[in-house]
Amino acid sequence: MPLAGCGLQPLYAGGGSGVVARDIGAVAVSPIGGKAGYLVRNAVIDRLGAAGQSTARWRLDVRLDEKLTGMIVQPDNSVSRERSVMRARYQLVDLSSGAILLDTTADADAGIDVVSSEYAVIAAEQTAQENLAKDVANQIVIRVATRLRQLEAAGHRP
Repeated sequence: MPLAGCGLQPLYAGGGSGVVARDIGAVAVSPIGGKAGYLVRNAVIDRLGAAGQSTARWRLDVRLDEKLTGMIVQPDNSVSRERSVMRARYQLVDLSSGAILLDTTADADAGIDVVSSEYAVIAAEQTAQENLAKDVANQIVIRVATRLRQLEAAGHRP
């Protein structure tokens, strides 16, 4: 069955001049505290293409929570595997009305092997944090783009 027959349209239909590409550049991302916040915010901005392209019509507010816990504890009480979890609660706010257009969460987790080299463990934790930030940012941008597309289809324009 052809896609046109089912009503399915690509999110980025129209390419660079399409609705989503046009609107997504008008999302301002509020500062997010901490190193992980810095990583998530920059990844979101990169994916939005919002680096000063147009006047903001929406604001994205993100609250980030990170947790690093020991998953596997050995008989000598040492940890041999950690779990790193990053969770973002975010809201898309219409700047003209103050209405919250999207209020949801994104999360990602990674397992980290704890080895005898402290440097290797620190490097693995940092790499996990960077990867989780990218993962969370991707989820946020997809949801924001989808919501902007839904608003456009419903005729809700600021």
